[in-house]
Amino acid sequence: MKLKNVVSGIVAAVALSGCSSMSADEGTWTATNDSSSATPSTTEPSTEVEQPAPAETTTSEDEAVAADTEGTALAALALLAVKGRAPMTGYDRSRFGQAWLDADRNGCDTRNDVLGELLTDVALESDGCVVATGKYDDPYTGDSIDYRQGDGTLIDIDHVIALGNSWATGSQRWDIKRRAALANDPLNLLPADAGANRQKGDGDAATWLPAYKPFRCEYVARQVAVKQKYELWVTAPERDAITRILSGCPGQELTPDTWGAPSRVNHDLTDPGPPAEEPVE
Repeated sequence: MKLKNVVSGIVAAVALSGCSSMSADEGTWTATNDSSSATPSTTEPSTEVEQPAPAETTTSEDEAVAADTEGTALAALALLAVKGRAPMTGYDRSRFGQAWLDADRNGCDTRNDVLGELLTDVALESDGCVVATGKYDDPYTGDSIDYRQGDGTLIDIDHVIALGNSWATGSQRWDIKRRAALANDPLNLLPADAGANRQKGDGDAATWLPAYKPFRCEYVARQVAVKQKYELWVTAPERDAITRILSGCPGQELTPDTWGAPSRVNHDLTDPGPPAEEPVE
């Protein structure tokens, strides 16, 4: 009977004072009285805890973007100098050395080194250097190519930064050993569909991009890597075109220089100088 009286007393007390509940977030009890009958208290101290104002941030929007893109092609692009095109006066392919050196002195020329590295199902000729046949998934067109040595319509080795573009953005000031290094650096070389490569010519990213769109981010990232390594500049239209591509893949990494080719060859080369002017008739 005493237990019954105690329970009855508790029920009555609750009926008079209203229900209570705990805030899970704050870990405090708060009153939830019926608002129709409750009278606001003017004597009870407030249980609310004043929260400190959020600390002011000093990180600018540009700094935040830079932090997000650190180590990417976008970050590297932002560090390249931007200038206008230099004149093509004096440009000639011969001023970059012979077409394909044995740049690393392994006994094979650079063209066949690149083909042997990037094609699959490769068969070599008896000299152990020349790639006779192979298969290649062309990144410029998205097509598969059955390569056969001697068929010039199949695969070219593309200079990702075209030599003509390099001339207009800094290499006209170099000596021939540095130019030859650029022309034979695997970082700057990709097998490509011959038709696509010839369509590109000396174009930069503002005038030519691979038709196969899934490769464009990687393509311009490699261009940035080459320009960074050789300290070439970009023109404003070139920079803007690369930025547009990379804005769709802001995390695209800068192409690593896994080959580590030196930026000057140690071959005995002679710069032939500007091409001779044709006589005026």
